[in-house]
Amino acid sequence: MPTPVPAAAPRPRPAILLMLAAVAAFALMDAGLKALSAHYPPLEVAALRSLSSLPWLLVWALAGGGLRALRPVRWPLHLLRGALGVLMMASFVYALRRLPLSTAYAIFFVAPLLITALSVPLMGERVGPRRWTAIAFGLLGVLVVLRPSGAGMFSLAGLAVLVAAGGYALSAITVRVLARTDSTQAITFWVLLLMAAGAGALALPGWVALRGEHMALVLGIGIAGALGQYAITEAFRRGEASLIAPLEYTALVWGVALDLAIWGVLPGAITWVGAAIIVASGLYLLRRERVHAEAEHP
Repeated sequence: MPTPVPAAAPRPRPAILLMLAAVAAFALMDAGLKALSAHYPPLEVAALRSLSSLPWLLVWALAGGGLRALRPVRWPLHLLRGALGVLMMASFVYALRRLPLSTAYAIFFVAPLLITALSVPLMGERVGPRRWTAIAFGLLGVLVVLRPSGAGMFSLAGLAVLVAAGGYALSAITVRVLARTDSTQAITFWVLLLMAAGAGALALPGWVALRGEHMALVLGIGIAGALGQYAITEAFRRGEASLIAPLEYTALVWGVALDLAIWGVLPGAITWVGAAIIVASGLYLLRRERVHAEAEHP
């Protein structure tokens, strides 16, 4: 879950490269999660994802600000993000076991639209008719992807991705509040620690012993997740969010490539149409938000 950091002096090219690297790292991590999901319960995979990244992120956090940077200020919001993280990760892993990466990504791309929609009741922000129209078209794109045939509008896996996207959107909104008092290191560290503890506790009754041949996969997931978090944090620190955020949609390219290379599947034509509608809506929304921000701060 990215934590944007204001850039003192925007540097577009390094920020773009870092964001592309972050998306690639997270896509590789998701491919690893999909592979693990065939052998272990979703909550256990969610716990392993968090545990495997914690040591690497702890080193980064301590190097960036020491122990003081990890001090949480708003405990209730950290606990809320931890609970949302468990829900989001377990739902997404459940979906990955049953859906191609590209299909899961296409549905999950509704998250930026949900963030804008939820910012109205939760943050008191104003959203104009054009942005509401973009949100409506994005949701229409989700319905196209979740058609009655194929993945199925009533598929639990498709609905699980929507639950994950909703959890991500709520978590992103809490970051906006947490960033006023807590450091980036604290926000990142505590959500992973709480996710590991929460998912681990819930998975404990049905815990499946980790097999030796999967140790390297878990290690790779941890490294990819940590590198992705570092790269996305640096990208938002060095570049403007309006320039960096649209690059997250390159995950669809990685999803298609990994689906084809590892599982030998490609998305159908209707999935492409739905994904195009969602991405176009998201890009338009980002453009409108930039125009809105420039109008408020000329």
